[in-house]
Amino acid sequence: MRYLNLFERITRIRTKYCFFYNNTIVFLVEERLVPRAVGENGRYVKKLAEILGRKIKIISIPIGDSDIANFIAAIVDPIRFNRLEVTDSEVIINAGRQSKAALIGRNKTRLAEIQKIIKEYFNKELKII
Repeated sequence: MRYLNLFERITRIRTKYCFFYNNTIVFLVEERLVPRAVGENGRYVKKLAEILGRKIKIISIPIGDSDIANFIAAIVDPIRFNRLEVTDSEVIINAGRQSKAALIGRNKTRLAEIQKIIKEYFNKELKII
């Protein structure tokens, strides 16, 4: 809650969504407001990172199941994956060996984080193959 209040105070943009992924705080805002939230030359991102002592990402709120691939790609950036399949109940990410290891993380920490995020926003299970 305090992260959301600080974000709003600095960027003057209201959001209801933020979460942690890979020691980064990710804020979700409407797609049209992303450039304004980032600020000129990343000014607001740098200020938030300095205050909170963590990396900051600002990405757009996903709009339905059609936006899952862009949403996941933005969260895990700079890691790339080959293909993403979406079914009624699950999301399957097909990645190469190096990317798969990076997506899963040590002791499956990143996998657990991204699974929780996908479950919360899309109500789907996540598998990495």
